[in-house]
Amino acid sequence: MIYPKKFIKASTEYNTFEKNVPAYYFRKTFNAATELKAKIIIATCGFYELYVNGENVTKGFLAPYISNTDDYVYCDEYEITVDKGENVIGVLLGNGFQNNPGGYIWDFDKASFRSAPMYSVICQTLDEKEILFESDNTFKISPSPIRSDDYRFGEYYDANYEISGWNKKGFNDSSWDNALTAKPPKGELKICEADPIIKSTEIRPVRILKDGDSYIYDFGVSDAGVCRLCVNGKKGQKIELQHADTLKDGKLYVNNVWFYRENWERDKDIVHKDTYICKGEENEVYQPTFTYHGFRYVKVDGITEEQATDDLLTYLVYHSDLKTMGDFHCSDDTVNKLQEITRRSVLSNFYYFPTDCPQREKNGWTADAALSCEHTLINFNPENSYREWMRNICKAQNEQGALPGIVPTGGWGFEWGNGPAWDCVLAYLPYYTYVYRGNTEMIRESADSFMAYLKYLTTRTDDKGLIHIGLGDWCHVNTDTPKAPLEVTDSVMSMDIANKMAVMFKAVGMTKEADFAVSVSESFKKAIRDNLIDYDTMLAKGNCQTSQAMLLYYGVFNKDEQKQAFEQLLNLIHDADDHIDLGVLGARVIFHVLSDYGYSDLALKMITRPDFPSYGNWLQRGATTLWEDFHPDYVSSMNHHFWGDISGWFIKSIAGIQLNPDIDNVMEVNIKPSFVQMLDNASAYHIAPAGKISSSWERIGSDIILKLEIPENMTATVILEDGYCFGDGASTKLVSTGEYRIKNI
Repeated sequence: MIYPKKFIKASTEYNTFEKNVPAYYFRKTFNAATELKAKIIIATCGFYELYVNGENVTKGFLAPYISNTDDYVYCDEYEITVDKGENVIGVLLGNGFQNNPGGYIWDFDKASFRSAPMYSVICQTLDEKEILFESDNTFKISPSPIRSDDYRFGEYYDANYEISGWNKKGFNDSSWDNALTAKPPKGELKICEADPIIKSTEIRPVRILKDGDSYIYDFGVSDAGVCRLCVNGKKGQKIELQHADTLKDGKLYVNNVWFYRENWERDKDIVHKDTYICKGEENEVYQPTFTYHGFRYVKVDGITEEQATDDLLTYLVYHSDLKTMGDFHCSDDTVNKLQEITRRSVLSNFYYFPTDCPQREKNGWTADAALSCEHTLINFNPENSYREWMRNICKAQNEQGALPGIVPTGGWGFEWGNGPAWDCVLAYLPYYTYVYRGNTEMIRESADSFMAYLKYLTTRTDDKGLIHIGLGDWCHVNTDTPKAPLEVTDSVMSMDIANKMAVMFKAVGMTKEADFAVSVSESFKKAIRDNLIDYDTMLAKGNCQTSQAMLLYYGVFNKDEQKQAFEQLLNLIHDADDHIDLGVLGARVIFHVLSDYGYSDLALKMITRPDFPSYGNWLQRGATTLWEDFHPDYVSSMNHHFWGDISGWFIKSIAGIQLNPDIDNVMEVNIKPSFVQMLDNASAYHIAPAGKISSSWERIGSDIILKLEIPENMTATVILEDGYCFGDGASTKLVSTGEYRIKNI
């Protein structure tokens, strides 16, 4: 493959808060002696739209990718038809991640790669024997109607600057300037293999509220994307759209979609705002090109009462093109709603990679992705996007082996925001992809980073062999201080990282590396057992739900200790009146532990109960996505996904689909359902590499009818909980597709 090498730009200036610099049109005319097939490869530091003879051929929204261009510069490849005679290539180039002053909180305004956006393009015959053209300073440029664009804050579009036909044949560009030659970026050029960002649906407003001279459009659910504006306006009419997740006292509330930091007064007026200046024609249509927002509500300023119709705004929902691979449904509306909002939270936060939230940050926080990766793989197919992002994670690793808390980063996130519970993304993405897809590509590509990180961990332990260097049990219920000591959560997560890396090394035949990972894991386990357990009571240090559940889930307690340790976990739960009393690290494991010991009914009660704190209480308070935290009177962010493992638990524990139970064969599945009393029926499916697995059960009197769909070439074993058996008295049985009557004994 011949990559483009010559980068061009429109200006040496770039957007700042003090000065707006427009996005630019780029145009190139070339001639061909005959019609032919060709391919274009375009590499950009910024976002782009690509036009061929006036047709938009861009692969998707916000192309090509979101990266630190000191690490990777992403390319897209297109096959095109070149007409005989005149042809025109047009490019609209926006700032993207290359210049993001709205990310100043994470130092993106200081990033070493920051510059005006630039790109390189090459067009060649399919056999690569002839180059038809490549980018140089003969490309013509002109300012576009996009007068400024910021990935996080929004876009300003003045339709009076539109240039009709700018990307078509026959257009006279003689008055346009020539492009400037740009110094190539430092990063490695690479074709983007992540799933493109696509429009998945359109939402109409459910109501319109009046707020003084403003109008607030309510779309009924929080999601992510942009609004399409359709208006008959007067020339020069300025229409502003500001986006948020919630209202307060009938007014748009933006405090929880930005930060009380320096420049708060400035930012609250411009954050998540798109501005459109009308040109005075009928049926003007506008939608932002180089930004997106997370929102339910849009405050519209600058329109008349006559213009404030249902047709003014349409919510265009975007996310990476992830296909559904599984789902869950049952007889309880609360559970079904929680499954729905978890899936919405996953998708609305997947823009090439998992972001923590689609409004306030849009960052690739590593723990958020790690905590969500299993249920995301059960519900969707993110593995191509995970693999691409893993390459960026490995590139972000520093010489000491440490990882930043966000990827991509311009250097922020090494001093704060990381640590083992966040860094575990390095192990979790390839590990769970291996478990659910059988893929080892990510393991092989990341093996050197695994070893670097394991060695790094050994340099960060204290004199007891424990580690306490990062963030802990984040977003603890109703408090900012985790109850689980950092030395517990960091040490257990370090042990688990090493365990998972050992499994992966073995899977690709790297036995020496696997042995080293095992030794690191055993060292942490010994340090935990020597220092963090009271063997008289069998309580983990912290005496809290998270500490106790994590040590049980990750196998720190020996077999003869587990019964007493689990009883202590039950005591801690009952002391909280059967409420959750933990943070995200504890929530990721506690429900699975309860099911392992036959307490799925208690787990479901904790999840669905309507009183605070619970997931069910979120629904009572109007949640349409998962929130960031459990506080009775405020919410930091109203669209996060790292509490979403309940979806995985629904599918694995209630419906019972547990693929690859021994972590060595995706052709095996255990069906281990929990016939919880509050449900009359439950059903789920998951599309494994061998095909669709489905499990559904229904209560018929005192019996259960279990219906299964199992791919012919898979080995499936039903494992029943205590108190249930097949008609022949067995509690475990090899099964195939069919219907089975389960007796309650």
